[in-house]
Amino acid sequence: MSEETPHPRTVFDYLGDGAPERAFVDAMGRGRLHHAWLLTGPEGVGKATFAYRAARRLLGAVARPDEGLLGAAAADPVSRQIIARAHPDLLVLQREVEDGKPRRDIPVAEARALPEFFAKSPASAPYRVAIVDAADDLNSFGENALLKILEEPPVRGVILLVSHAPASLLATVRSRCRALRFAPPETDAARVWLTTRAGVGQSDADQLLAMARGAPGKALKLAKVAALEVDAVARAVIAGLPKTDEAALLALADSFRGSAGIARFQLFFDCLAEHVHIRATADVAAGAGTPPARWAEVWSDLVDLPRQAEAINLDRADVLYTAISRLKAVA
Repeated sequence: MSEETPHPRTVFDYLGDGAPERAFVDAMGRGRLHHAWLLTGPEGVGKATFAYRAARRLLGAVARPDEGLLGAAAADPVSRQIIARAHPDLLVLQREVEDGKPRRDIPVAEARALPEFFAKSPASAPYRVAIVDAADDLNSFGENALLKILEEPPVRGVILLVSHAPASLLATVRSRCRALRFAPPETDAARVWLTTRAGVGQSDADQLLAMARGAPGKALKLAKVAALEVDAVARAVIAGLPKTDEAALLALADSFRGSAGIARFQLFFDCLAEHVHIRATADVAAGAGTPPARWAEVWSDLVDLPRQAEAINLDRADVLYTAISRLKAVA
């Protein structure tokens, strides 16, 4: 099993409903290709993969029907340029930088580069293409910079906007895009895909897909950060309240250190919040235990604390113990 989740620019197979690809290919074939496409749906269902598939074809890669309607060969010169991040007619805006470390958002300076990029004619392709992955990561200034280019559609230019939460975007941005909705694939297909990619058994694949709410891409990311192990620790913490295993918490806090611990830190809090929800539901069903309002309050804390830690650079171990203290008080 590889240590890293492959970037969508290196993925050439496509797992998912063919409806978005049919809609896009149909628009291309009829010469009615919209200048901006809003790709919406849960994280991990293939939106960014679709964006790169569409970009390859728009930039002139030869079609490969056995890989789907927007399929192209990895050996195609266009595909190789995109993999190397060297295609002159493709601009990608994303939080991650070359070392893989995510930034807090997409810098506004990068969003402001869009008009200049689209002001130029294609250098070697039929179109110029920009991918924003994800538009949710633009701050208000970045969204306004994006809006300017959406209001003045570029000639021979296409913008592909990935969004996990389109309702958070400006209404004026949404209204100027054609939306394509992506949904999780069928469970059997997702299970086969995940067992192959992550090297896990069917039982683990089912648990990972349940944690990812059916999104195979997100389930693969969870597999890479040992999500089942993290979830088991979170479950044990909630089940054991108000007592805690201090040695286990110390080891957990240590695993949050460095850039590699960011994803594990966020995941643990996601798992804690989910098990708080499960326990609160059980208490309501039993008509006993902690009042739901108190669980709701601590659930909200668990959702907000990782964001606060990232925003003001708090020590992750301190944030963990703050959360545990609040959980003990409620239980």
